[in-house]
Amino acid sequence: MDYASIEPHIPRLRRYARALLGDRTRADDLVQDTLERALKKFSLWRRGTDLRAWLFTLMHNVYVNQLRTERTTLPWTDELDAPVSARQENLLVARDLLAAIDALPPEFREVVLLVGLEEFSYAETARVLGIPQGTVMSRLARGRERLRRALEGEQDNRIRRIK
Repeated sequence: MDYASIEPHIPRLRRYARALLGDRTRADDLVQDTLERALKKFSLWRRGTDLRAWLFTLMHNVYVNQLRTERTTLPWTDELDAPVSARQENLLVARDLLAAIDALPPEFREVVLLVGLEEFSYAETARVLGIPQGTVMSRLARGRERLRRALEGEQDNRIRRIK
């Protein structure tokens, strides 16, 4: 394999990593780790299959491995600090949306970002995440519903206080 076959996919990998992590530096590290793994394990990729989906699968696996070793909140502030030409209201909506995405459980966030941001099909998303297509559809519906409720200011009634 040569770098030229992977290079066209790097911008989409970076975009997904930034949306997933909310931090440019960590996202770039994730992309670099993914590309390193892709180059080392390229012999595992089957010719004729979707290289993009294979790269996203690698990224997902690297991300999950990193989550297992560190549990941190995902700051979205670096995207909002950049100069923005949009009206203030649009900036507030974007901030609220990013916060709502950040608050999603990882399994919902991954599906929402792959389908909504990266425009993967349900089947592609299922392959990338290693889950059934029905699970993708269910998580997407639940993730979107949580986003809708969060943006409308509704509380999640499933959170209960334990004494």
